[in-house]
Amino acid sequence: MSELSERSGVPVPTVKYYLREGLLHAGEAVGATRAVYDESHVRRLRLIRALVDIAGLGLDRVREVLAAVDDESGDLMAAIGAAHMQLSSPPATEPSAASRERVAALVRRKRWHTDPDASHAIALAAALDTAALADQPMSDATLEIYATAAADVARRDLATTPRRDAQDATAYAVIGTLVNEPILVALRRMAHEHLARRRLARNG
Repeated sequence: MSELSERSGVPVPTVKYYLREGLLHAGEAVGATRAVYDESHVRRLRLIRALVDIAGLGLDRVREVLAAVDDESGDLMAAIGAAHMQLSSPPATEPSAASRERVAALVRRKRWHTDPDASHAIALAAALDTAALADQPMSDATLEIYATAAADVARRDLATTPRRDAQDATAYAVIGTLVNEPILVALRRMAHEHLARRRLARNG
């Protein structure tokens, strides 16, 4: 177990806790107090660590992701989707019916295979309400442009996702989403700066 801890970067007490909780499958017993662990245990621990330490998920939500990963259907995209669904936390207040309908209409227009009542859609509706309350309402035209750009980014993300197995793909997708989002924000701000400076130069 000490070697498993070293290779995965997860402390021994935490490994034992995951074993007790059933998040990590048991090793092959080779004695009364010894067990052999293999690469599947290392990958599993890295996935759990990504979900807990990077995504900040509680163990109940981690269980849901792992259940999708372990689904015997072996649907890799379903496993990735299940993990992503856990990344959007419930909003502090229920979004308005108007914003939820706007999101549902967007899903229909884009022909996206996504549930308009699931966590991401609810988070988007709540964000639209927040924008309106801040006197910065987003028009449907702007929302459409943002959605098109987001779809392009998502296609690129999936194109670079490893397809070895559901655990590797899910860990890659979760970590990639979380660590790349600040890059998207920074690029957007740089683009704003570029356009503002170019207009200022033209007007000067």
